[in-house]
Amino acid sequence: MKRRKGFLLILGLVSFFFLVATLNYTLGIAAAPSQKGAPTQKAAAPKDVSLAIADMTVYPIKARYDGNQIPDMSDFEPSTWEPPTGDTIKIAIVATFSGPAAAVGQGFWLNAAWAAHEVNKKGGILVDGKKKLVEIIKADTMSRPDQAKKICEQMVLQKGVKFLWGADGTPVVKVMFQTAAKYKVIAVNMISLSEDLQDAEGWSPYCFSTWWQTSQVGKAFAYYFGQRKKEKKFYLLNQDYVYGHQMAESFKAALKEYYPEAQIVGEDFHKMFNPDFAPYLTKIKASGAEVVFTGNWSVDADNLLKQARAMGLDVKFAHIYMNNPTNLTEVGIKGSSNMVLASPYSAGAPMFKEPGYIKYYQEMQKAYKNFKPPYNQPTYAYGWDPVTMEFNWLLSVIERAQSTDPEKIIKVWEGDVYQYVNGHVVAMRACDHMAIGAIHILENLPPDKQKGYFNIPPYHFTDKFSYYGSAYRVPFDKVLPWMDPKLKRCQGKKPTDIQ
Repeated sequence: MKRRKGFLLILGLVSFFFLVATLNYTLGIAAAPSQKGAPTQKAAAPKDVSLAIADMTVYPIKARYDGNQIPDMSDFEPSTWEPPTGDTIKIAIVATFSGPAAAVGQGFWLNAAWAAHEVNKKGGILVDGKKKLVEIIKADTMSRPDQAKKICEQMVLQKGVKFLWGADGTPVVKVMFQTAAKYKVIAVNMISLSEDLQDAEGWSPYCFSTWWQTSQVGKAFAYYFGQRKKEKKFYLLNQDYVYGHQMAESFKAALKEYYPEAQIVGEDFHKMFNPDFAPYLTKIKASGAEVVFTGNWSVDADNLLKQARAMGLDVKFAHIYMNNPTNLTEVGIKGSSNMVLASPYSAGAPMFKEPGYIKYYQEMQKAYKNFKPPYNQPTYAYGWDPVTMEFNWLLSVIERAQSTDPEKIIKVWEGDVYQYVNGHVVAMRACDHMAIGAIHILENLPPDKQKGYFNIPPYHFTDKFSYYGSAYRVPFDKVLPWMDPKLKRCQGKKPTDIQ
């Protein structure tokens, strides 16, 4: 059931702490069928249909990113990288590039520039019978919808942009979507979680979402704890605005479905940028809570964790943004343990299942050693592939469509099934253009216990704090994104239908 409408305004570093959190074809499209009658790669016939649905093997993969084909990327440096100009494939990076939330655009630029640099080194993409390089252009929204409207229209009408890719905050994404619908260009929401972006009221065939929704976060954790049946008492602590309330409501509704025996022993909402969590932590301690569910993002996520551990509260945190490497270093190995994160990107344990991902990860590490400010910070130390893979998915669709024509892009992307470099599979639901896929719950473990997840030398992410050491897979059919029954295209379809 859809939660009440509202906007999700993510500011500051939230998007990029999450990219670190969720760390664990030319573009390398291997075994991808052409659009001209080549046979489709078929999945092996499963013996158990329910298992096949859970594993997404009922959906034949149409294209995959092959990390074995990545070139030497050690020459990449995002702060000085210059995109090509001229007869190029123009993609606007719609984000905040100035003001207090400029780090948002900083991270988006890294994601897109890395993918563009790779494909350009390989000679570009064949479009309309000609190889073209990828040009990305900064579209600074300044975190304001009015500025977003102005800059998106400028990108389309003056810069000749065919694709709008962003953006930080639902109000800005809505403006980006409206611009795409008006001028018939493709827009991609790659980070905002609000459900009403793809509802019947504002839906457009030119708009796609490649990330997840707030309701999926609640479902993932409720299913995990319901299967685990170890912790029973939950305390909900979230920021006091629409997003925080949506997160709390989604988790409570999902508990009723997946873990009805669970108890909500307390619920609070606090002002954003709250400096003192002691009153809330005292209540949590008195409640006997075993798990604190929070959607807090920095700096609230950082302060909540630090103050909880300083007060000796070793309660388990179920979160999606409490993963700032600098903050985790401060609380240390013990303080950063007893935490679980929901990830829409991880492919489970072990992290490195194929040589291609090992090569890809090593190329990121080589490049990072040469990064200059502001990119040489711990936020990017463990890779940036989750959102970069979303950009690669777009580039793959362009390559297979062999065109920037939006109608051809839509035809390829609807019902598409794509495999990321780490093995994670995503499908684009045709009726409402929402991405679906499995979600993993990642548990923080001390460095000496991370080998089961980080299965290449040095067999841990870092020796400074606890980080991902195990992964629990939540089947995708248990965490499907909401589908608006009022959207005519979706009527008569099941949420698992991608065609």
